[in-house]
Amino acid sequence: MDRCWYHGNITRSRAEDLLSKVGKDGSFLVRASESVSSAYALCVLFHNCVYTYRILPNKENKLIVQASEGVPVQYFNNLDELTEFYKKENMGLVWHLKYPVQHEEEEAVDEPEDDADLVPTPPVLPPRTFLTEFTASETKEVSPTYKNAKPVEISKLTLSETLLQRLEYQDTSSISEEHLKLLQDYLRVHITSDLETVQMGSSNLPQLKKLLSGLCKGVYSEVSRTLPSLESMQKVFEQQLPPGIHQRSQVINSGSGKMKTRWNDGTKQANEHRKEVKSDSLGISPKSQLKVDVEMGKLIIKKAKDGPEDKFYTHKKILQLVKSQKFPNKLVIVLETEKEKTQRKEYVFADSKKREGFCQLLQQMKNKHSEQPEPDMITIFIGTWNMGATPPPKKISSWFLSKGQGKTRDDTADYIPHDIYVIGTQEDPLGEKEWLEILRQSLQAITSISFKVIANHTLWNIRIVVLAKPEHENRISHICTNNVKTGIANTLGNKGAVGVSFMFNGTSFWFVNSHLTSGSEKKQRRNQNYMSILRFLTLGDKKLSPFNITHRFTHLFWLGDLNYRLELSPMEAENIIQKIKQQQYTELLSSDQLLMERKEQKVKFLSFSPSSCEEITFAPTYRFERHTRENYVYTKQKATGMKYNLPSWCDRVLWKSYPLVHVVCQSYGCTSDIMTSDHSPVFATFEVAVTSQFVSKNDSKYTDTPGQIEFLHCYATLKTKSQTQFYIEFHSSCLESFVKSQEGENEEGNEGELVVRFPETLPKLTPIISDPEYLLDQHILISIKSSDSDESYGEGCIALQIGAKESLVPIHAVLTHHGEKTGTFQGEIKLQTSQGKQREKLYGKEMTLSPPPSPPAQSTHTVIAYLFRTSSWCGWGLVLPNSPAPRPGILSILLPSTGHLPAIDKTKLPGLTKTAILGLKKKKGPQMLYTNINPHTFTPRNCSGFFLFFPSIPISPFLQPSPADVVSPGFTHMSLSDIPASLYSWPSYSSWRQTSHSHTQTPLV
Repeated sequence: MDRCWYHGNITRSRAEDLLSKVGKDGSFLVRASESVSSAYALCVLFHNCVYTYRILPNKENKLIVQASEGVPVQYFNNLDELTEFYKKENMGLVWHLKYPVQHEEEEAVDEPEDDADLVPTPPVLPPRTFLTEFTASETKEVSPTYKNAKPVEISKLTLSETLLQRLEYQDTSSISEEHLKLLQDYLRVHITSDLETVQMGSSNLPQLKKLLSGLCKGVYSEVSRTLPSLESMQKVFEQQLPPGIHQRSQVINSGSGKMKTRWNDGTKQANEHRKEVKSDSLGISPKSQLKVDVEMGKLIIKKAKDGPEDKFYTHKKILQLVKSQKFPNKLVIVLETEKEKTQRKEYVFADSKKREGFCQLLQQMKNKHSEQPEPDMITIFIGTWNMGATPPPKKISSWFLSKGQGKTRDDTADYIPHDIYVIGTQEDPLGEKEWLEILRQSLQAITSISFKVIANHTLWNIRIVVLAKPEHENRISHICTNNVKTGIANTLGNKGAVGVSFMFNGTSFWFVNSHLTSGSEKKQRRNQNYMSILRFLTLGDKKLSPFNITHRFTHLFWLGDLNYRLELSPMEAENIIQKIKQQQYTELLSSDQLLMERKEQKVKFLSFSPSSCEEITFAPTYRFERHTRENYVYTKQKATGMKYNLPSWCDRVLWKSYPLVHVVCQSYGCTSDIMTSDHSPVFATFEVAVTSQFVSKNDSKYTDTPGQIEFLHCYATLKTKSQTQFYIEFHSSCLESFVKSQEGENEEGNEGELVVRFPETLPKLTPIISDPEYLLDQHILISIKSSDSDESYGEGCIALQIGAKESLVPIHAVLTHHGEKTGTFQGEIKLQTSQGKQREKLYGKEMTLSPPPSPPAQSTHTVIAYLFRTSSWCGWGLVLPNSPAPRPGILSILLPSTGHLPAIDKTKLPGLTKTAILGLKKKKGPQMLYTNINPHTFTPRNCSGFFLFFPSIPISPFLQPSPADVVSPGFTHMSLSDIPASLYSWPSYSSWRQTSHSHTQTPLV
């Protein structure tokens, strides 16, 4: 039967659009469910509203339509039978099925690449003759050479007969009669049922699962017979001995969930903590005692509470803590053993709070004894290059040094290595090992560092490689790789994407390298490629499956040959080239397909940066004449006529991060000296914020106070014609598990919109840690879901940082689903945290400042003073360049009430070429945080104080004649007497006034 109404994996919103176009009551289609992999969704139009019914398979592989409790259940053998039944009136649907909506015609297959003769094909693999039906005219048998295969006629056989015949040729003498009968029954009868399931778009094979269960029955019984013996042994050794001498420590018993305190009769309190856990490395789960001695820097593992030490590990031997994403109470500790080998030990705690408490203790111990603090900022290099099926030149260092056109890296930072390098290639002709060796040798020549391989994944000739500094190897965990094919019929890998995700300490990253459909006229196909990659590139935490890729990770980077072209006539080719020579890029980028589609919200790179044409300051990277960067080749004669490829920015790097998370693009451009391909390599470098294991700075009496996250007066505006009820799911790493709200009430909105108002008070969320410094770095993911199908109608992200004040704060989040904007979520949030110290200044958040220390008593040092006041800022700073010890010699304080430095009038600072920010980090002393920044747009980060200075000009333009009044150009006049006395307590105010006029060309940094 022709299933014209079956649409496979189209999105819910696309299904609504197709039904609305028909516009008749009883219009219907069937699609794959978005919430259950083996289920379907029957969508019916009635009174211009779409009603969705979920179709579920039962254990016998019969199909049922999910209905309200008490409604009789109907069983169907297949979808054809189901749809025929509901074409009758009054069968329980809102309206009977009447007008099947035809599935969309497939767009013409991708044309070969312009240089298809150069593109290597994937390696030849042995044939797989898995056919549903063999006929004499269709069947081909491949000879052992695989090259000159000739058709060989065979008799017509069904799939079942063919596989049974193959089984007969196998040696089955060692298979029991029972198992052989199971195999024969499956191949003879049940495989047909599985085949129908696959043809309907499902990946579930229920009959095959039954077969495997039957074959493994003996294994299960053997395990069942053996397991009681092991459990009896476990109980024998698990019994506790009588307690010995009590020690002063804090004991957290994960079995009972109670915290006990033991005291020693000694006079000195030992900083030790114990946790009782289950060791899960063998799956037997014996209980163990983990004791953290913070003062001595040791982790002690004991088999019994009061028994002797089994093993202990110093802080240097504890390499990594890996928190399970699937089980919130499981922890993997990676330990260094003898001869630099590593060992993974798994432990199961009573709940996630106890696991988090133990991780805090371990991190506190490492912080106390380690010489290398955990980073809170790293830099990342991202490169993308369509190699044009040609090996690279011998030297590609300019790519990794960000040299060429566009926003390039400062010369002084040339040989400062990045923390992570991500390299994506398309049409890559090299083998994985060969390309990897080239990359590592090139980086070692530049940085003298042998980088560690984190991931290396290839789909045909699309490849992504991730390299990291050796010191970060044990900070990276949960590495996942995957790929999606979007080539011909979405089955070939000549087009598609490869992706990598991982955790860097507590921060999640996602990188995808894609090669989208080529051709100037194929932009809609490219948009479809993008949505397919979003839907089917499964990476990251599986608990976040209700959310697509753009919401699962803190930082996302999308790179590759996206193939978006200039939307201009071929007659404009020469005019385009002239504008490129004149560097009139902004005018050309106004016709860039990607930016145009984003502006019209037709392609859904909506939340990615760069978002405007002003941010691209390099020439189009395609299509060059090979071995030169002087000439663009925009025509090619083909059998079908003249083919035009106008110069275009095909190769891009896009990025996106959670709201209010620090990410700064430091360079974005392309090389000028790598010319083996018709594409130029593109580079981009970033400074991004990362988090490590949180350690509270407050007393336990504060941190033990429970916190709460409260959402009030919330409503969602959805772009949908569905008639259903909606609820909210809240997800976050700071929650024990996701939280589900009550259903909201629907109201009519603007045309094509539905307003869902949720109960006045939604469920209060209880975080696992209530410390304000921890909570204000967290994010809450929300998903608006249908009560009928549990499918998501929109997802969004809310930064808890906006609720820093314990009062109601308005929230507004854009909702998206599968890359499409589907609505907005609005309301108010109230964040209740534990009491304690005020939050430090981190990534633009509020900070608490202490009075500055006194400067050195000597007055002979050259002092550079900087003082200003605007409506939003006031502050002062000084530098003692001649001070031998930088810690007491550099100081700066700013008191901001906005996120940006005030504008600086460059016209009053002639000769200004470089600026820098010197920052005073708490407990770490001053550090050079930023160089070569734009003072007009710069946002200070990660510091308790800042000092802005200009190395290229003398200090005298900063100062006014009056020694008591120090003013920077462009700022409102401010007297020293205006500064609160609490901000400085200097013994010699006059000595500072006297030295403030000394000149220096370049302050010491």
